[in-house]
Amino acid sequence: MSHFLYIHPENPQVRLLKQTVEVLKKGGVIIYPTDSGYALGCTLDNKHGLEKICQIRDLDKKHNFTLVCRDLAEIATYARVDNQAYRALKSNTPGAYTFIFKSTKDLPKRLMNPSKRTIGIRIPNNIIALALLAELGEPLMSTSLILPGSVTTEFDPEDIRDKLENQVDLILNGGYLGESPTTVIDFSDDDVVIVREGSGDLTPFQ
Repeated sequence: MSHFLYIHPENPQVRLLKQTVEVLKKGGVIIYPTDSGYALGCTLDNKHGLEKICQIRDLDKKHNFTLVCRDLAEIATYARVDNQAYRALKSNTPGAYTFIFKSTKDLPKRLMNPSKRTIGIRIPNNIIALALLAELGEPLMSTSLILPGSVTTEFDPEDIRDKLENQVDLILNGGYLGESPTTVIDFSDDDVVIVREGSGDLTPFQ
């Protein structure tokens, strides 16, 4: 049975953040709140955690995973970001966007798209998520918590607990969240492509 922690959405308790980081660093898989519903996450070096996440979501190896980062400085280590893209990110993060870039050699191959060698990047506009990333000191390998057979991200932590408390190591209850998918922007080719229109404003990219 997983830990189920009630964390304050505007002033996250440091002791709960530290407890969550301890679980992550011991190889755990967590569920945590973002600005687009709840997400599954583990550390980048956690191969077993990635496999568990794939099992929970019934994903194959072609799925586009996302690195959830706390700031732009972390992104450059794992993604190739040119000046134009950097300006766009600087103006629109944190926010409800997922940006797709070509990956660098520092990104583990199991995390990148195997054919395109790309990775999704997010800086979420969520106080709990950003505080957790600051405490962890590195990005989270992450994917939206969309269960098999569903098309929407889970947003009710009590419902999530009923469904998944025996499959993950920790659930951060940041309250009931609206289901609002991110806007996905692909910067991996010469032309910027809007892959999905979500809650992030498209105006800066048109």
